[in-house]
Amino acid sequence: MTQLSRRHLNFGLGAVALAGLAPASARAQAFPSGDLHFVCAFPPGSGADVLVRYFAEKIKPYIGGRSVIVENKPGALSNVATEYTARSKPDGHTVYIHGASALAANMHLFKNPSVDAGKAIQIAATINKQPTLIAVVATSPHKSVKELTAAMKQKGDKASYASSNPVAKVMGELYKQKAGLDAVEVTYRTSQDALNDLSSGAIDYIMIDNVAGMAQQRAGRLRVLGISSKERLGATGDIPTMAEQGIDMDITGWWAAMVPSATPKPVVAQLNKWFSEIVASEDAKKFLNSFASDPWVTTPDEAQAFFLQQIEAWGEYVRVAKIEKMG
Repeated sequence: MTQLSRRHLNFGLGAVALAGLAPASARAQAFPSGDLHFVCAFPPGSGADVLVRYFAEKIKPYIGGRSVIVENKPGALSNVATEYTARSKPDGHTVYIHGASALAANMHLFKNPSVDAGKAIQIAATINKQPTLIAVVATSPHKSVKELTAAMKQKGDKASYASSNPVAKVMGELYKQKAGLDAVEVTYRTSQDALNDLSSGAIDYIMIDNVAGMAQQRAGRLRVLGISSKERLGATGDIPTMAEQGIDMDITGWWAAMVPSATPKPVVAQLNKWFSEIVASEDAKKFLNSFASDPWVTTPDEAQAFFLQQIEAWGEYVRVAKIEKMG
């Protein structure tokens, strides 16, 4: 081979190598190259939908005139939306805003999850932390978890409580076990159905999600006695944790912006920067506090590590709560 030919070959190989490096860099710099699609696992008009649309509006100034389309994909305890996201093109244009703690729980609530969330989903940015609540009707004589526990021990297996979602079910079972109660769980389709029976005295206490529970307390219908997270949260005011009241538990719900796991890291980093700036704003703090939750900002690596820990932790929660897995 002549020297000239070798020079042409070396130049050609170098050009190929550079071409191989260019796409990832170019994709990151050009992101977004089209409209963003925010996926919501619940129907239009739901609390989740309101949250997703809030961030869809707030991210618009960051994306150079592109549109944000909210896609509602309800069904199968969010599995429909999760699978849709996991199978989307991993370019950052499909963003799933949902409870990452719920995804972790679903890995153990179903016999055969359609998606291995720990492998298929990457957390781009965290949004908030939120607890589940234990509450009694506002006219109840019980002012603390300690008082409720003493009263429920006296009632024995005639005591009863309500739950209407997997987290509430786990919290209720852990409370029973750690307090030594024989209370009977009554499962309801919605928290509103449960509240009707609580108000009538048909049940003694309720495990309820933070949004509904705090709204009912503000309306003067409920008295929230404790929260499931290990630490107090600003959004729930002066309400003590269960751990502070002698019931050791740490169940913290959290929402995040998620993308398919193969999404390029520079794109994930860009989404993290945008969402973190929004979440850290005073407007977002006020908005998230209205949902009885606290803003939470982390890096993608920190969030993903916590997500994997939560998947493992939920295996133990489901085992302890003796939850029968769904098909």
